[in-house]
Amino acid sequence: MSSSEKILKTLSELIEKSILTSKDLKKEISTEIKFKKDKIINDLNLVTRNEFEVLKKIVQNQDVIIKKLKKNKRTKKAKKS
Repeated sequence: MSSSEKILKTLSELIEKSILTSKDLKKEISTEIKFKKDKIINDLNLVTRNEFEVLKKIVQNQDVIIKKLKKNKRTKKAKKS
C-alpha cells in the first residue's frame, strides 16, 4: 500500500469516527504535506542559499588564484627559454 493510500485510509477512518472537524482535517493534511516536503528536501541533501553563495565565492576566488598561478608558470617558462 502506498503512503498516499495510507494517508487517505487514516483520514477516512478518522472522519468516519467523527473525530476530525474540517479545521482538524486541514491541519492534518497540511502537517502531512509539510512532513513529506521536509523528508524530500532532506533526502536530496540540499544546501541553503547562503551556503551556496559562500561556496560560489570560494570557487570564484580559487579560479582567480589558479589563473594567476598558470600565468606565473608560463612567465617563468618563457624566462628560462
